Amino acid sequence: MLKKCIRQLGEYFLGKRKKFDLRLTFSGSTFQRQVWNELMNIPYGKHINYLDLSKRIENVKATRAVGTANGNNKICIVVPCHRVIGSNGDLVGYGGDLWRKKWLLDHEAKFAHGVQSLF
Repeated sequence: MLKKCIRQLGEYFLGKRKKFDLRLTFSGSTFQRQVWNELMNIPYGKHINYLDLSKRIENVKATRAVGTANGNNKICIVVPCHRVIGSNGDLVGYGGDLWRKKWLLDHEAKFAHGVQSLF
């Protein structure tokens, strides 16, 4: 499993992998698992905001809780929490620092759309 993960991460960073094919087991509350599963439905090279994410899990009043669950994701990149941005379009809330979030979004934009930078 570890070798498969390393290979797939390498492919991701080369721009050759847009979706991970790993058997994941989430350790968290039912709500957290729901948020993390929905993160994996955000397409490569795209981003949504926290309100959109709360709507996707049919809990529009849970925007703050969605943000907290997103921040508690321990499987970054594979579970693409970096694809969630602030409602005003700003980069917010990334445990790996915002410069890494920007880099990941720009990396995906380059390979998905040929765009150098979204932010």
